[in-house]
Amino acid sequence: MSSTATAKKQPSSGPVLDWAAGHGPVTGALSATTGAFAIATTGAATAMPPGWALAVGAAGALGHTVVGLRVRNAGRTLATRAASWLIGAGWTTWAMTHGPLTWAALGSLATIGVGIGAAARSSALFEEAREEEPLAAEQRQIARELSAERRAIAAEWVERIQRVCSLTVRVLGVEMWETGAGYSIDAELPPGGATWNKIAAESPRLSADARLPHGCTATASPGIHQGRVIIDVTTVNVLEEERTYPTDYSVLSLHTGIPWGYRTNAEHILAYLREQCALVVGPTGSGKTNMVHAILAGFARADDILTWVIDLNAGSAGLPWVLPVLNREIVREDGKPVRPGIDWLAGTFDEAMAMLDTAVRVAKHRKTSYQDLLAKANTDLLPISPRIPQIMLVIDEGAEILASPDRQMRKLAEKILEVIRIARAMGVRTVLTALGATGSVLGNLMIRREAKVRVALTGGETEGMDLGKMFPGSRGLRVDQAPFKGAGFMGTPESPAALFKAWRILPNQIRDIIAATSDRHPVLDDVSVKAAGAAYTRRWDSERTAWMREQIVPDDEQTDTSGREALRLSAFRDPQSAGPETAEDEMLRRFREEIDAQFATATDPPTPDTDTPPPAVGGLNLSALRGEQEDSPAQQAALALLLAAGPDGTGASAIARALADEYGTTRQTVVGWLKTWVKDGTAVRVGEGTKARYVHRRHAPGQSPES
Repeated sequence: MSSTATAKKQPSSGPVLDWAAGHGPVTGALSATTGAFAIATTGAATAMPPGWALAVGAAGALGHTVVGLRVRNAGRTLATRAASWLIGAGWTTWAMTHGPLTWAALGSLATIGVGIGAAARSSALFEEAREEEPLAAEQRQIARELSAERRAIAAEWVERIQRVCSLTVRVLGVEMWETGAGYSIDAELPPGGATWNKIAAESPRLSADARLPHGCTATASPGIHQGRVIIDVTTVNVLEEERTYPTDYSVLSLHTGIPWGYRTNAEHILAYLREQCALVVGPTGSGKTNMVHAILAGFARADDILTWVIDLNAGSAGLPWVLPVLNREIVREDGKPVRPGIDWLAGTFDEAMAMLDTAVRVAKHRKTSYQDLLAKANTDLLPISPRIPQIMLVIDEGAEILASPDRQMRKLAEKILEVIRIARAMGVRTVLTALGATGSVLGNLMIRREAKVRVALTGGETEGMDLGKMFPGSRGLRVDQAPFKGAGFMGTPESPAALFKAWRILPNQIRDIIAATSDRHPVLDDVSVKAAGAAYTRRWDSERTAWMREQIVPDDEQTDTSGREALRLSAFRDPQSAGPETAEDEMLRRFREEIDAQFATATDPPTPDTDTPPPAVGGLNLSALRGEQEDSPAQQAALALLLAAGPDGTGASAIARALADEYGTTRQTVVGWLKTWVKDGTAVRVGEGTKARYVHRRHAPGQSPES
């Protein structure tokens, strides 16, 4: 072992001295005095000529002076260093002549050391000040220029407000935005009862007078008290460019706010929904659906929110957050199943009614069951946390449901209003969307009172966009200020209505968010699960999610252009006839086991030796993926139909319809059988796309009937 390695293993027994380090005032003085004493003592003992010490001192002083001139040291520093050399050399010459070990010699040497140290410290501070002075001067110059710019802005706007609003204000401060997109002016209103609203009402004229670019505005808002006003002036239109949803999928919380977009100063705007409901309006083509996805993305990132979605338009708002999981497009490296990005999706009237009824039951049961918790927390608001999550009901075009004359829609409307009315304290809130800010949408008092978080996506559309009704009390808002898709106005109790834009979110990013947040979604608390009952625990039952699977064209009718099956339901095959378990089958099996164990939502299918019939419906009934037993009557009947079809063949839909009444066989089950028969050679697939059909091998082209 090398000496270096040995030294590294030995513990340090004292302070470490760095002999290569430079000297400070103390160590430099100590080095000089000890060196002079050593030379004087040695010279006196060896009868060294005293003039040598003086010559060395003079050479040192000259050398340091030359070096100091090269590095442009101050004259004070040059003089201090030269004097230190000469004084030290003079003492050494005197001590060598009269003896260095006398009290006079030692005392004078100590005095010289203190003097050298003090002089070195003084010169070092002076040099530091000389080095910092140019930087300080530069900073002072920048401050003067910035101050001059601010003074110019202040004077310009004092004159402009006087000219446009007939008010003489006094500007107290001008803050430049870090984003470089504009600045804010803090002004004091004149005495006499003038309010900030008078300036806010003249926003369009002020913007025009300032010659601001299109899409940029000068908007006024209340200041620190009623005699002050803040004027935000946008100079760069950040709304005209498209920005994608931030890729930082960090954990959010209901209590810290959910980002819904960004203001004209590029800062994020947050929605606080613990007690508030929200209303999002936007005509077709304004980016409303994209906005809904951005809202769902924020909810998915939160660890104390469960999202339930109602969309009677074939569930289009929620399907992108569910289908990638059903379609197994997302596979985790650790093999764990991926949970959908939302907790429940209703695309039909019956499912929507079940969801709303469940929300009402949960809210009422929480009120009685959590009384002790409310008392301990000394609050009348249920403490929302990952253990007791808030339920956010996102109802696409829900405002239209409230205004619909249809009998079924009126029933839904009554339930929606009941949820809004009774569930605030117990952590159930709603986000409603609508196609326009009209009287029929905003005519409901409950909506106007509870939906304090409001968004109006305009996209330049003027029809059905009454911003005065949408944001009462806000003046100077014009649709033509936000002509871009995804842009509009957003107001919250914490932030007055003003221009904003929603981020663009694409399907591949939705899949990324689902994967990144799968482990983050909370589980509904036991108290709420008890109240929710089977309507909730069996929400993923195959019968109740059949409409979701119908949104996907199976591969025996249409081939996906990407080469991937739209929704592969091969898990419905008979496991005994499917051969060895593949990696995909193993993933499905583990997914079933974990979901059933976590939620206790489904029971195993009955074994052949039990008479217990299966339940009418299951929870998240993934046990259906296990398929029927080998050579079941239904499977034998399906094979007989395939054989009877002859050379023309048949398809899964036809077989399923023929067996539905007698055996209750689903089309997906038949698809699994057909794929298995194709693999083992029992059947042959003929044609592609919508022309595809299955032919028994006895009737397949090139086969004899006896084969």
